[in-house]
Amino acid sequence: MVDLDNAKKVEDNADLVRDPYSHAIVNTNVSAYNQAVAAAKAAKAKNKKLEDAEEDINNLKQEMSEIKGLLQELLNRV
Repeated sequence: MVDLDNAKKVEDNADLVRDPYSHAIVNTNVSAYNQAVAAAKAAKAKNKKLEDAEEDINNLKQEMSEIKGLLQELLNRV
């Protein structure tokens, strides 16, 4: 955990501080963090929706191919 009392502010950015122990730069802006988490969640959901649509399309292509094959088989019997 960052000790904010001993952390030093980063020049030119009020939301960033440097942890005196790990020397890591830490963003203290909680709302920006929450927005980033929400954006990541939304992107993940959008990607999942796209993957599901792609899978559905591929299934439809396979089914259409099977139907086409069955129709050709029926036409060959006639």
